[in-house]
Amino acid sequence: MERHFDEELRELKEQLLRMGALAEEAVYRSVEALKNRDKDAAAGIIERDAEMDRLELVIDEKCIDLIARHQPMAGDLRFITTGMKLNVELERIADLSVDIAQRTLDIADKPLLKPLIDIPRMGEIAKGMIHDAIGSFIEKDAELAKRVVLSDNEADNLKRKVEKELICDYMMRDGSTADRAVPLLLAARHLERVCDHAASMAEDIIYMIDAKVVRHHPEELK
Repeated sequence: MERHFDEELRELKEQLLRMGALAEEAVYRSVEALKNRDKDAAAGIIERDAEMDRLELVIDEKCIDLIARHQPMAGDLRFITTGMKLNVELERIADLSVDIAQRTLDIADKPLLKPLIDIPRMGEIAKGMIHDAIGSFIEKDAELAKRVVLSDNEADNLKRKVEKELICDYMMRDGSTADRAVPLLLAARHLERVCDHAASMAEDIIYMIDAKVVRHHPEELK
């Protein structure tokens, strides 16, 4: 029985790795589509979201089934319940990637307002945070999870920079730029939310490993 339970935990871990890889890829592809104003790529991201939705349901049912049949205790229970939380966060990240793809469709047929520099940088940060959050979960690495949480500040700063530039340097000076600026504003906010979800995953992982609550308690990250 114990061996079978361990095998099922390994299967759950593999499914969460798959979910994380899909979310990471979706963020990367959505930002690339935005940079290139690639309507076909954006449409592909939207279509592939169904795979994430299906996998989320599979993982959720797997976690509930493991708890119901094996009644795990202590570390195993924290692992499974954390997996359920990560599953939800990753599906939300995939939805935000769809939102970014939709912003691509909003601007694809319009002249580019400005070269995109900070938004792709936000995309790199978001992608890295997702990757490291999943890595910290699999390796039970609390220090890596803490670095993920702390990385969220850089994303917040970049989002504010993008907002200031688009609003003050473009929209306030020339209202006709709004139809091109607003989708970029929204894309930056979508990416900031992706980083928030990755940071939330990392906070849950820290609790799983150390039984330490760091959400709303930044002093616990030291």
